[in-house]
Amino acid sequence: MCEAFQITASERREQVALRTIGGGVSITYGEYSDRVRRLAAGFHALGVRRGDTVGFMLSNRPEFHLLDCAAMHLGATPFSVYNTSSPEQIAYLLGDAANRVFVVEAAFFERAREAMRQAGAVEHVVLLDATADGTIPMADLERADPADGFEFEATWQAVQPGDILTLIYTSGTTGPPKGVQLTHANELAENRGIDQVATPRTGGSVVSFLPHAHIADRGLSHYGPMVWGNTVTCCPELTQVFAAVADCHPTFFGSVPRLWEKLKAALEAGIGAEPDAAKRRATLDAIELGLRKVRAEQAGELVPDELLAAYGRAEEQVFSKIRARLGLERCEWYMIGAAPAPLEVLEFFAAIGIPICEVWGMSELASIATLVPPDNVRLGTVGPPIPGVEVRLADDGEVLVRGETVMAGYRNQPQKTAETIDSDGWLHTGDIGQFDDHGFLKIVDRKKELIINAAGKNMSPANIEAQLKQGSPLIGQAIAIGDKRPYNVALIVLDPDASAAFASEHGLPDAAPEAMASQAAVQAEVANGLERANSHLSRVEQIKRFKILPCDWPPAGDELTPTMKLKRKPIHEKYAREIEELYAGAP
Repeated sequence: MCEAFQITASERREQVALRTIGGGVSITYGEYSDRVRRLAAGFHALGVRRGDTVGFMLSNRPEFHLLDCAAMHLGATPFSVYNTSSPEQIAYLLGDAANRVFVVEAAFFERAREAMRQAGAVEHVVLLDATADGTIPMADLERADPADGFEFEATWQAVQPGDILTLIYTSGTTGPPKGVQLTHANELAENRGIDQVATPRTGGSVVSFLPHAHIADRGLSHYGPMVWGNTVTCCPELTQVFAAVADCHPTFFGSVPRLWEKLKAALEAGIGAEPDAAKRRATLDAIELGLRKVRAEQAGELVPDELLAAYGRAEEQVFSKIRARLGLERCEWYMIGAAPAPLEVLEFFAAIGIPICEVWGMSELASIATLVPPDNVRLGTVGPPIPGVEVRLADDGEVLVRGETVMAGYRNQPQKTAETIDSDGWLHTGDIGQFDDHGFLKIVDRKKELIINAAGKNMSPANIEAQLKQGSPLIGQAIAIGDKRPYNVALIVLDPDASAAFASEHGLPDAAPEAMASQAAVQAEVANGLERANSHLSRVEQIKRFKILPCDWPPAGDELTPTMKLKRKPIHEKYAREIEELYAGAP
């Protein structure tokens, strides 16, 4: 990866590499390369050597890329901490990684300081945006003289493909986090595989907004740009991601399902609020045309010439303008991953000329293992394996993966590594899948998360939850419960944006979840949403009772991972009383 960066930086010295929204900060590849050299010397002066770990706790900002890349050029292993972590969680990672250098943003310094007190391993703290006793400003690090004998070129050229590039700590929903060790060779294999399927544009534009501690951001917004020469726009606030998209006009954009769901809801709300009735009707008719075309194509049917002609007019008059308003007019590859994607969402965006390619993978596989090709989108699948990766199914349907992207193992956990990667090199993913007739993989659910009810019926909670969220825009999050139970129930969390619109429309005085949860109109709308969802589910899958929780579930909180996947076990434990109440008496 060091060589990939050096080649790209040399070829693209004048191109902007790192920037913020509005161009407040703009760093060319030439400046990026020069600063990496100086910062590597500064880290070297602190004693960082090949094989050492360096911790990071930073928001999405250009300095992350500079500092992380500098540590990488020493052959060190940089890793990131989720910014929402508690001191105890941070301390666990510091103890496991045993890093002596920790780079921290001022906003997170108090929690980091408490964690360092507990862990006792960190010797040097590089602090951004503030000064504090015993810490080093980034400017001083960049000006530091390296130790005697340090030669930057010889140091990065000594880094080997098998060296550990980064640690990705799993979110720890089923126990303490495990440190996934990814090598330089893993990441290069990942980029080669993606390149052969999706062919990302060299010199393109991407947005960095997911946590750096997640492999999706590191892979596609940090390492990927080193290979493809992308311009990275750093977006520190998740709520500003579509403002960043409108600002930088990305050539690639990928996100988790919840953000795509919210964008769909926002577009539909905007269309519904259009004051010009004729224009509103024309837009809705265009979308209906698009859905007819998409569904015919997905069914393998020949699309009638008149429908193709009508769709062409809709593309020119409606869809191209929607994409331009969003900032997606030059985007060539759209992606969705990290959690199951509702078919209705995929169909809607395909209808308006935004064909989203679903992917599947995990940290242990350097991110993406299967990918729907942009020129052969099959909705509801996660595509075939990328080149360099083998996928097969075990007898019980578990997805097994072998290839160049499989991790080197879990840090300090040889037993866990042996349990995950068998003697033939197959990594056991814990996901249940099936292949369609075209060799495209479909993910059913997590092996340990399947609901098996009291009658022995197997069900996918993810499928049920996807239908629930499609049932009503008010349903922001939902968890289906029914394992070893006679019927299924659900805990519901309201969507903040939809709640505000609903409160305004119905004259409710307070849109806060505490006030909304008990409102009769809200209860009725959610009940109607569940009824709509149940109409798409088999009888045994249907939700018989529900409870609206008077709270929000923010990303990286007690209930959701940073990429908004459900933490099922913690939810079951935290809301045990509410769950038992739903099973009191007959449904």
